[in-house]
Amino acid sequence: MPKQNIHPKWYPESKVYCDGKHIMTIGSTKPELHVDIWSGNHPFFTGSQRIIDTEGRVERFMRKYNLKNTTNTK
Repeated sequence: MPKQNIHPKWYPESKVYCDGKHIMTIGSTKPELHVDIWSGNHPFFTGSQRIIDTEGRVERFMRKYNLKNTTNTK
């Protein structure tokens, strides 16, 4: 027989908050969840992510392996 009363309480209607706004309702072992980042405000999912090469790493790599840069940089 399995042990009784070893599992946490399940909340099927847990509310998820980000910056004080209700985002979604999910099932969880906690009644409320507060998150900093979710897919609605993460740069990768919103399309605002930028790749910044401030130290010239790409150019240094290309020189090291004697490769030609095929991207059009202006």
